[in-house]
Amino acid sequence: MSQPLVIAVDGPAASGKGTIAKRLAGEFHLPMLDTGLLYRAVGQHMADLGLDLDDEAAAERIARGFALEWLVDERLRTRAAGEQASRVARYPGLRRALRQFQQDFARQPGGAVLDGRDIGTVIAPWAGVKLWIDADVGVRAHRRFRELAGRGETVEEAQILADLVARDARDAPQMQIAADAIRLDTTCLGVEEAVAAALAAVKARVQTWEAPASGADEAGP
Repeated sequence: MSQPLVIAVDGPAASGKGTIAKRLAGEFHLPMLDTGLLYRAVGQHMADLGLDLDDEAAAERIARGFALEWLVDERLRTRAAGEQASRVARYPGLRRALRQFQQDFARQPGGAVLDGRDIGTVIAPWAGVKLWIDADVGVRAHRRFRELAGRGETVEEAQILADLVARDARDAPQMQIAADAIRLDTTCLGVEEAVAAALAAVKARVQTWEAPASGADEAGP
């Protein structure tokens, strides 16, 4: 394949897309970006500065000053950071401010794997492979509960379910499934089964994918 391979892995929270993206990146020896961390970092930075997460102008201002070192903050993996991210991610100005960073990552000479909500539709519509990973919200809540409890956070599964339902509603405008996306429902799949299914789907698509002509990706937003 002469052109770089970009793999877009989209879907709602706790669907398994992050794990799948990491495994695909390892399999194809590609750099991987969890784009959700960008929004978590902005939300966390606003919280640290005492800024109101409902202040759209402040959120955009913080995003325009985004610094890579923000991504190493361990707090970004917490439940609170996820909720903060969902609140600020709805702002169009903030999304535009972070879009260029994501697109530059996707356009690396060797290709890349990006995990997010709108990679296949907005960030990298030229991606050679697009996956949409989903699962029943109850199953997603149980997975997130186990993940957070495993990190020592005191959480209630019922509250996590309520949070995910609310988050899905907030994220709905960004969660548009690309027409050419491969859909994978992980509701009844274990981790290894989900990864295997995704890997098989990507390999099948790669075998038939025709890389875009040079410059074709510039048509993307």
